[in-house]
Amino acid sequence: MVKAIYPGTFDPPTMGHVDMVERTSHMFEEVIVAVVRQTSKHLMFSAGERVQMFSDALAHVPNVRVTGYDGLTVVFAKEQGAGVIVRGLRIGSDFEYEREMALLNRDIGNIETVCLLSSLEFQYVSSSRVKEIAALGADVSRLVPENVLAPLLDRLKGAASR
Repeated sequence: MVKAIYPGTFDPPTMGHVDMVERTSHMFEEVIVAVVRQTSKHLMFSAGERVQMFSDALAHVPNVRVTGYDGLTVVFAKEQGAGVIVRGLRIGSDFEYEREMALLNRDIGNIETVCLLSSLEFQYVSSSRVKEIAALGADVSRLVPENVLAPLLDRLKGAASR
C-alpha cells in the first residue's frame, strides 16, 4: 500500500481536519500529518503546540503520525517515502488552488495529489473561521477536538488582555 502525507498549518486543528485524517487513514498504509513550521501566515500556536494538539486528537488512529516540517512539501513527502499528498476540498475556490498545487507538485516532485471532499458537516469549518468565531465569544466546542478547545480559548483570552 501507499504512504500519504496530509500537509497544512493546522492553526488550530479542527474537527474537519480530524475527519479528513480519519477517512484518509482507511485508504493508505500510513498517513503522515505534516505540520508546516514556517509560513507567511500569522500563527496563534507554535509548531510544537500544533503537532502536540493534532497528535493528541488523533491518538485513536493507529496508522497516523504527526510531525513538523520545513521547506517544500514535495521534498518532505519524498524524504518520508510518501507517494501521495492528500488535500481536502471544502468550497469551490479550494478546487482551483489545489488543482494548481497538484500540477506543480507533479511537475517538480513527481508526486500525485489526492483531493477528498470535506464531509458535509465540516464544509464551512476552517481554522481561521474557528479563531474568529471563538474570539467573538461564540461556542466552537463542536468545531475543534476536545483537547484543542481550552488552549484556543486561553490563547484568545491572553491576546484580548494585551
